[in-house]
Amino acid sequence: MTRTLFSIFESARLLITGAVVGVTATCLVSGLQAQQPQQNRSQLTNPVFRVANSVEPKKGVHPLDPALDKARSGLNHIQADIADYQCTLVKRERINGVLGDYEYMHTKVRNRKVVNGKVVVTLGVYMSFLKPEKIRGREVLYVEGANNGKMIAHEGGGGLAGILPSLWLRPDGPVAMRGNRYPITEVGIEMLVLRLIEKGERDKRLGLCKVKFVNKCKVSGRICTMLQVTQIERKKEHDFYVARVFIDDELNIPVRYAAYDWPKKTGTKPELIEEYTYMDLKVNPGFKAVDFDHENDKYNF
Repeated sequence: MTRTLFSIFESARLLITGAVVGVTATCLVSGLQAQQPQQNRSQLTNPVFRVANSVEPKKGVHPLDPALDKARSGLNHIQADIADYQCTLVKRERINGVLGDYEYMHTKVRNRKVVNGKVVVTLGVYMSFLKPEKIRGREVLYVEGANNGKMIAHEGGGGLAGILPSLWLRPDGPVAMRGNRYPITEVGIEMLVLRLIEKGERDKRLGLCKVKFVNKCKVSGRICTMLQVTQIERKKEHDFYVARVFIDDELNIPVRYAAYDWPKKTGTKPELIEEYTYMDLKVNPGFKAVDFDHENDKYNF
């Protein structure tokens, strides 16, 4: 019995390591291609992006003002026009000083909708893990306001882990948060933009920073505008040295986010803190309630 209990709790630990993503504002999206077949997703390579044609903001305004204007425009578009989407989410995070592997998740998101101050559609998130091999087959599902506020999760793969029952976990609890920077409740393009606006307003109050827009970038084949923010003076409130947001020119939403820490030594490169890219994005596929139901026959909970 002791060994069995240990296996269950160890499986729960492995289950959530890297399972939940948010963004520092985190969710960035790349591609309007249709969802890839399952057998092809395992062949995904790391996100590729190209940068060119830098443009500096106009004088006479705070360097962050044009970026905040663009973010607010994008937020209005998301809230008005995007009901749901599916994609392959690719994330990489540094946890306790250690940079983890790239993780790939087939992801479905139903955006929260508010009408006259009342939530009429709740946030829904489903993830199926594709690679690396040690997490392939893992699934997690969360629906805002349902299931006593808990997410359901199970481990994939073979052996004992693959046959253990699913677990109901608090999204912000120690098991669910192990190996993750953000809880599953922070997932979503809308949440990313909200966090970016919060950080931008904060950094305006802290003083000046360097801001530039870079046109005609590409993220996995999608044409984007990159916004780069570089801190001039290090302050305790700052949580990054350089941050890059890639905004899809056609969709008017962020499709990639990456943040870097201050160099440890003079002359060395900044260290990656976190990066998130949404690939193979399909906007407004029209998900039904069953897509966010743990009893869905297509899921393995």
